[in-house]
Amino acid sequence: MAAALLGACSSLPNAPASAPVELNLVAINDLHGHLEAETKSFASIADAVGTAPRKLKVGGIDTIGGALNAWRAEDPQLLLVGAGDLIGASPALSSIWADEPTISALGQLGLRVSSVGNHEFDQGSAELLRYQNGGCKSTRPDKACQFEAHYPGAKFSYLAANVIDNASVQPMLPPYRIEQIRGVKIAFIGAVVRGTEKMVSADGIANVHFIDEAEAINRWVPEIKAQGVSAIVVLIHQGGETKEPFDKVACSQLQGPIVDIVKHLDPAIKLVISAHSHQGYTCQVDGRTVTQGESFGHMLTRISLTIDPRVADLPGKITAIRAYNVLMDTQRFTPDPALSAFLQKLKARSDVVLAQPIARIAVPRIDNHINEAGESPLGDVLADSQLAATRKLGAQIAMTNHKSIRESLESGPAGTNYAQVAATTPYGNTLILLTLTGSQIQALLEQQSWLEQDRQGGRVMLQVSHGLSYRWDAAKPLGQRVLPGSIKLNGAALDPRGQYRVSVNSFISQGGDGFSLLTQGADRVDTGINDLDALSHYLIASEHDGHPAGSAQTAGRIVRVH
Repeated sequence: MAAALLGACSSLPNAPASAPVELNLVAINDLHGHLEAETKSFASIADAVGTAPRKLKVGGIDTIGGALNAWRAEDPQLLLVGAGDLIGASPALSSIWADEPTISALGQLGLRVSSVGNHEFDQGSAELLRYQNGGCKSTRPDKACQFEAHYPGAKFSYLAANVIDNASVQPMLPPYRIEQIRGVKIAFIGAVVRGTEKMVSADGIANVHFIDEAEAINRWVPEIKAQGVSAIVVLIHQGGETKEPFDKVACSQLQGPIVDIVKHLDPAIKLVISAHSHQGYTCQVDGRTVTQGESFGHMLTRISLTIDPRVADLPGKITAIRAYNVLMDTQRFTPDPALSAFLQKLKARSDVVLAQPIARIAVPRIDNHINEAGESPLGDVLADSQLAATRKLGAQIAMTNHKSIRESLESGPAGTNYAQVAATTPYGNTLILLTLTGSQIQALLEQQSWLEQDRQGGRVMLQVSHGLSYRWDAAKPLGQRVLPGSIKLNGAALDPRGQYRVSVNSFISQGGDGFSLLTQGADRVDTGINDLDALSHYLIASEHDGHPAGSAQTAGRIVRVH
């Protein structure tokens, strides 16, 4: 693919600028299909020390639209840009329609360009291209083109400088896009976390590979410079964390993977809009501005660039950058009427499915919080549901990764409904049967993070089905924490040479979350059973049997010694 086709350019009818100009950007990241407002607590820099965080109702696509309306009244040429994970791991309101409503809503907001995120690859690279280009040929034919008779594609451009097509050895999507505003050109380069290949199912991304973020970004800087741009902005789906308030201007304590990436970027790049870690910050790293606007549409990042096009040196053209995060407080912004109507129509259509009760559970909430041993009540239920779904096919054990469980399972007076069940397992994994020896199962358990957060901020622990138990010692070295002889199935110690049929989800079966040992499993069978269906059927069967889920204390499958 020729380089000329790789970068997109949009020129507005503006005369070249001859004096300093101000360009206004608004950034959104990690929306994850959260189209409705939510209540959450926030601690602002303005709050007094010791003050409890304030609970606010924030977000919602119509609230975001209202904020943009107000800001565009000040500057009609304001650009809305994104940093990935706009879809994927979404609430059922979006996911039951293959996230097409979220793509549509973002188009209505006037989103211009976004990097891809790892969750844009949840359904594979082919589905990502469908999101961009439109059409109904999907990996989810039961959901695609059900919201609209024909899905037209995104009105914004996805960018992916470091996602390389194996056949062409070029980016699978444009690496950059150039916009012209008030006579000056501004370029946006997009990239995604390099470890995406470990976060999504391998078979969906078999045609691409992911390269170093900074190297991929820097590759395109000379070509962009040659086109006379005045500013280069990086949109990257990778992030960091800081204990500083989300609204502290020029914070200085940013840590995490994004810091190293920023330090390796070309000097021409002065602004990096980041994502992935769901943190709110506007920080300084080696003289560059690095921002992130938390997640789920709770806040947007407002950015103002002052550019002097008369300066010859590219970094020198940017004379000032001002960035700050703004909460999408539903009490502050008047909702956009068109988006409110869109949301109400979507909810009315979705409620036919989502409000349907599935089954009663024994408690108002089955919690997903893991205890000190690494076990959660909902993890036990999920693992049991997957064992029940595959037992007739020969499964003896089921294991699921804790990070695949998105939310705790809530219930109302009539029982838990489809929306609540779907919120727990939104990734659409199928269940895979494979054979492991007893010694391989022990080695698999040793690949856990043992409650230590991984680079993506999650705890990589396996939840195990009823009948399987083991003990581990936190004082032992990594790779030796599972106590010898402690792994038992129905009370009998596993035979190191014995063979066991194990049910796991398709993501970890391909080595996802670092569980590479599962790729060695023999006699693999894709059952075609969706993990959400397995959970739904299990909840129904449990209620029918008179022992609704959550009625028994299940903790103790995993025991931590020290």
